[in-house]
Amino acid sequence: MEILAFGVQADEKPLIKHAFRDHHEVRCLDVFLNEDTALIAAGYETISTSVNAELGPRVLEVLAAGGTRMIAQRSTGFNNIDLKVAERLGMTVARVSYYSPYSVAEFAWTLAMAVNRRIVRASTRTRDFDFRLDGLMGRDLRGRTVGVLGTGKIGEAFTRIAHGFGMRLLGWDVAENPACLELGMKYVPKDQLLAESDLITLHVPLMPETRHLIDAAALRAMRDDAILVNSSRGGLIDTAALVTELRAGRFSGVGLDVYEAEAGLFFLDKSLEAIEDDTLARLVTFPNVLVTSHQAYYTEDAVGQIVDATVRNVLDYKAGRRSENVLVPRS
Repeated sequence: MEILAFGVQADEKPLIKHAFRDHHEVRCLDVFLNEDTALIAAGYETISTSVNAELGPRVLEVLAAGGTRMIAQRSTGFNNIDLKVAERLGMTVARVSYYSPYSVAEFAWTLAMAVNRRIVRASTRTRDFDFRLDGLMGRDLRGRTVGVLGTGKIGEAFTRIAHGFGMRLLGWDVAENPACLELGMKYVPKDQLLAESDLITLHVPLMPETRHLIDAAALRAMRDDAILVNSSRGGLIDTAALVTELRAGRFSGVGLDVYEAEAGLFFLDKSLEAIEDDTLARLVTFPNVLVTSHQAYYTEDAVGQIVDATVRNVLDYKAGRRSENVLVPRS
């Protein structure tokens, strides 16, 4: 059986080829799955997709009509997949329920430190042999307060690093994490966390109830000099409302590895095109904002684990087995 993998990055391709070498042939494409590319999958029983694939009703119907019966998504998040339609069409859907939480947690800290210490601005200046310090002053984080929204595996890893910095730890989640409590975290209502935190980081999944978790009201509740980091899902933040607050001169720094309208933009080279997304175009102009292209997970360790889990998901499908990664079981 040959498997078709969509949205494969250049660094990812040899890992996928190597992982599948003893099991199945795999054809890797750098194009992303959407309505325009879904027909490519005709004749492939099993496909693998990336986090920015578009798996709404229309795409799923095209896939099913072409013979696709199994979708192995190479990510933890699955908000891009219409699971009810997939089930109706008799398709099996699996994801990667776990990979290195340190990859994302460490990158979230990279964003936080970069905006706090003005690293991008400093690097740009020194390339032009401008060695002034004006506008580069940051803050010590020791003794300040960090608010962690979502204290699962990634949030816990982020909290452990914050504890090492000597920060006061506030948390918000539907359930308290004993490991975070042992580190001294205090769980508080979201509004209190937003009001008291110098650094706020998001580590919750994107679901209908968490969409725009950080909306206009939440942004107004934050300190004017707060740092906001999002390495989870773009839809957690109302970006238009964020731009409004940034235009008012608020926030010491904002680090975003995700963007709510990133599909069709992130992972692609758009440098020679006019960007039609006015919100994103405005966002990247702020000197206190750092936007990266959904790369927090992108380490050898995490991608290797993602690929290995994807192989297991395909093998489980062929063998009729079900694991914790299965979102829609084989019918």
